Amino acid sequence: MIEMLEGRFFKTFVTVLQERSFSRAADKLGYVQSTVTAHIRLLEQACGKKLFNRLARGVEPTEAGEEMAKFAHQFVHLGASLEEAMNRLDDPRGTVRLQALESFCVTRLPRFFGMFFTRYPHIKLHLETGFFREVLDGVANHRADLGIVSQHPHRDDLDFYPLQEERLLVVASPDIVRVYEQEGWEGLREARVIGFGSRCVYQTCADELLSAQGLKGNDVLEFASLEMIKQTVRSGLGIALLPEIGVKAEVEAGGLGILPTEPVLLTHGLVARSGRELTSASGRLRDSLTGYFGGSGEG
Repeated sequence: MIEMLEGRFFKTFVTVLQERSFSRAADKLGYVQSTVTAHIRLLEQACGKKLFNRLARGVEPTEAGEEMAKFAHQFVHLGASLEEAMNRLDDPRGTVRLQALESFCVTRLPRFFGMFFTRYPHIKLHLETGFFREVLDGVANHRADLGIVSQHPHRDDLDFYPLQEERLLVVASPDIVRVYEQEGWEGLREARVIGFGSRCVYQTCADELLSAQGLKGNDVLEFASLEMIKQTVRSGLGIALLPEIGVKAEVEAGGLGILPTEPVLLTHGLVARSGRELTSASGRLRDSLTGYFGGSGEG
């Protein structure tokens, strides 16, 4: 029976049931009466029962028609619910789990989130900070829907969407900059390297950069916060490799100076589990992030 049924037949049946008339049902549905008659005839053929008795003025359901009405109403309601659910995809809702490097969150995301949540007020965000490997593992193991990392992971189980090229600069206090100007890198052999620690790609880049300048084995101070790193560098306790956007204000104000090295360039991007269909809320965040950073949202 099921292969002979169509949703519009049930809608026509329910309308005839409500109007108690084929002609009025046709007017309400925008059909010619012969179409209504054909829909009811096809339903009757499918179930093998007569569904309406024709009266002098209209129709009334038979016993089979009364039984059919129970299921027809459910079918029409299900169709309306399905249509509503599909329409909600244009107004997504739900919670998105995002993991990202703390420095990217602080420097790049506040303005974006202001725009995003104004447009999609029914989406909630669970944001956790983490380092490169932690973010990758979180997404790969379904603990996060999306992640933001500082470089392409080159993993088959993860899709990568480039977001923003990041310039990293070596910064120091004005006093340490003066030491460099007088003695070069040789004068910084005892300088501490301040950063997020060995789990962070920034730290790996800093080690490689300083090694190229002949500096190896410098003491390292690790902090979890970009602000704490900047304040420690400003106090003269060491040098750090940090995103240009994250130190711009301090450099312009004279609280930090830049050591003259080639800037390190990294491409931050969004990662999602390959082959996994995202929820409407997660998909909208992904599309909004790639559109914002790939367009004119950030330079």
